Amino acid sequence: MPLIPEEPQIHESAQGPRATPASGRTASTPRPVPGPRPAAPARPGRPGPNRPVPAQRSTPRDPAPAAAQPAKSAKSAKSAATPQIQLIPASAEGALDAAEEAVDLLLESGRAPNEVLVVTTGDLHPWAAHELSFGEASYWAQHDAREDVFYADASAADRAASRPVVVVAVNGGADTTVAAALPLALARAAALLIVCGDPQQINAVLGAGV
Repeated sequence: MPLIPEEPQIHESAQGPRATPASGRTASTPRPVPGPRPAAPARPGRPGPNRPVPAQRSTPRDPAPAAAQPAKSAKSAKSAATPQIQLIPASAEGALDAAEEAVDLLLESGRAPNEVLVVTTGDLHPWAAHELSFGEASYWAQHDAREDVFYADASAADRAASRPVVVVAVNGGADTTVAAALPLALARAAALLIVCGDPQQINAVLGAGV
């Protein structure tokens, strides 16, 4: 009887790669490993073809006994409600660049632009500064339209709606600003929180082991 080769298993990484802090863009920024998503068209202004996303495979398992189902379901729901946290070490000067590279990789891997929120703790992202020059009404209308990546200052992040992925650039700001922004960003992230900044400062806020 011919042997049937086993299908390869694809496992998502619980944690993204860690790297030594980067200053500016002189060093290669560690890239996050987002979960596979359906392919989406490239975002305007970000040329290049989308990378193919491998399909997930799973091995059928025997159904759990009826008595064990409620506990298993509760555990799965709790796990799904807790976003994955990924840290990209970067200096305050290089945090915004690191966040931009993280967004690029997310889009290339198949994340839709409207699934990503970027929060800055220091200077505004250039896109946010430009759009705010036309008034807050126009700026927040783009947020409500949910058609693209949205960039928000930490002071206004509480007004932003939850998105599957939140990227935080710790690019300056007072320690109190960072301390308030990170838990808020964690609450806004439905699946993945990526933080670009000083690991010691980030761990002090979110907890050791991040």
